[in-house]
Amino acid sequence: MTATFTVPDMTCGHCEKTLRGALAEALPGAAVSIDLAVHKIVVEGDAAKAEEAIREAGYSPERLAG
Repeated sequence: MTATFTVPDMTCGHCEKTLRGALAEALPGAAVSIDLAVHKIVVEGDAAKAEEAIREAGYSPERLAG
């Protein structure tokens, strides 16, 4: 399962690194793609776990349909 999120408050490289770490911890081995320019994260695996990890890292994800 692939989940796509927009994360408007992900604004810099440090944000990206923090979110990669949080997602790697929550979903070990899951493929994660981050496009900082458009504030988008695509992650393979459990969408609910991914969203929770992003929130726990201090960000405000919005899940995109599809």
